[in-house]
Amino acid sequence: MLSQLFIQNIAVIEKVQVIFENGLNVFTGETGAGKSIVIDAINAVLGNRISRDLVRTGAPKAFVTALFEDIGDETKEQLLSLGFEPEEDGSLLLAREISADGKTSCKIGGRPATVSILREVAQSLINIHGQHDNQSLLLPEQHLGYIDQFGKTSALLKEYRVEYAYYVELQRKLRQLQSDEREKAQRIDLLSYQINEISASALMPGEEEELQASKKRMQNSAKIIDALHTAHDFLQGSDEQDGVLALLDQTQEQMQILGDYYPQLKADRILDIRYELEEMEETLRDILSDAEIDPAELDRIEERLDLIFRLKRKYGGSIEEILRFEEQAQQELDSITHAEELKAKLEAERAKSEMRMMDLAKQLSEKRKAAAKEFQEQVCAELAFLDMPSVKFTVQAETGEPDETGVDRMEFYISTNPGEPPKPIGKIASGGELSRIMLSLKNVIAEGDRVGTLIFDEVDTGVSGRAAQKIGRKLKQASGGRQIICVTHLAQVAAFADTHLLIAKTVRDSRTFTTVKTLSQEERVRELARIMGGENITPTVLASARELLLQTKESGNGK
Repeated sequence: MLSQLFIQNIAVIEKVQVIFENGLNVFTGETGAGKSIVIDAINAVLGNRISRDLVRTGAPKAFVTALFEDIGDETKEQLLSLGFEPEEDGSLLLAREISADGKTSCKIGGRPATVSILREVAQSLINIHGQHDNQSLLLPEQHLGYIDQFGKTSALLKEYRVEYAYYVELQRKLRQLQSDEREKAQRIDLLSYQINEISASALMPGEEEELQASKKRMQNSAKIIDALHTAHDFLQGSDEQDGVLALLDQTQEQMQILGDYYPQLKADRILDIRYELEEMEETLRDILSDAEIDPAELDRIEERLDLIFRLKRKYGGSIEEILRFEEQAQQELDSITHAEELKAKLEAERAKSEMRMMDLAKQLSEKRKAAAKEFQEQVCAELAFLDMPSVKFTVQAETGEPDETGVDRMEFYISTNPGEPPKPIGKIASGGELSRIMLSLKNVIAEGDRVGTLIFDEVDTGVSGRAAQKIGRKLKQASGGRQIICVTHLAQVAAFADTHLLIAKTVRDSRTFTTVKTLSQEERVRELARIMGGENITPTVLASARELLLQTKESGNGK
């Protein structure tokens, strides 16, 4: 169960800690006090999608933590499979931080976790039924999901969907093969031309870079040869003047004379320099012997680069991409030319897949129909308890073409008056009836799952009087086997609470603050009186509130 909720900087909530108990926990408060914000905060810590606008104005980030106690074995096994070590005392702390810039971080048991893992773990802890869930009753395409949830068909449905997706993919491949023959012939011509053009070019990876370097070198060959001659003449000399090597020989002779008088002037150093320059002169001479300008070779390089440029414009931005295009084109050409053989294989595989798919669809359909029969019986019993004994609730089932949900089309029908034939629920149910039908559905589905906490956000919308009291009694009854948290605006529902929490709004220094307080018995009387009579709480209204609490207590269904 959810034992504690800590909220900081969420909308108008600056800092709040809420303590929950077993049984029925009820939130009440004036419109706009922040009841929906508490639900938003719970949604956030459960890993559901949130808006950055949820962060309180002026705050750098918001923070929500939820402490659960006595988590079930299924949740513990799930935590272990995800790499989290459950606490020995059966507690579990979930946390989520939301920055004003929209960034978010999550923790499970103090360890970092992704939002998706947080959401996965939370699904085994809490189910939230919001104000807008009633609208799903008006959408027939949503009804099958309730039957699947009640009938626990998820494993079989998952297996069916895998096979259905495979079948659809085979269908797509066959349609592609069976395209217009003229279009196929045109495609073969185009692919053949493209492959031949690329193949004839005999491209090599890295070739373009090498050609560009050669082109640059040849375009500057005259300048390079002139520089080679000049450097060689400087070293070797010419008829007009001595070169560096000859000058070094003369310098060495003078150094040998000086060496007899100045030991630090060694002629050997001049000799070492001369050897290095001799090697450089030989290298320059070798390069000059091979250096020549070949205009024909430059033309060949430019033509080759021009071909590569044209191919790049057609098939890709580099030689590597052009070669990949050729490979893919060849694969497509092979698949087209071998289409008949491939078509036969695909048709055989499609037939096998269709048999597997329809067998799974049949199993799924049988399970759904059995579940639908039991589901409608239990929902009718729930509706009778909620002061709707004359309502007849049925699940209409039809068989259609297979899609990702199977072959079943199910829709909820009701008859609200004796003797009237059932009609689609969206056409005749009022707002109050929808609320009670939804509560009935949720209760029936909840009986079969292991979630420890159910949250109902204004499930009593459109209901009043005796029907509201019935809803309160049903919520109280359901809280005998699990924790129920309910947001309500009806005194008849709030009177059944084991723990009554008041959400209030105050304004200080031009800022709005929301608080949450657990009410004492006398405070409950005043809050119920406010709900029943508005701001003008008279002794008569107070007496009615006490009487309401006394009635629920005497019936054994309230505190």
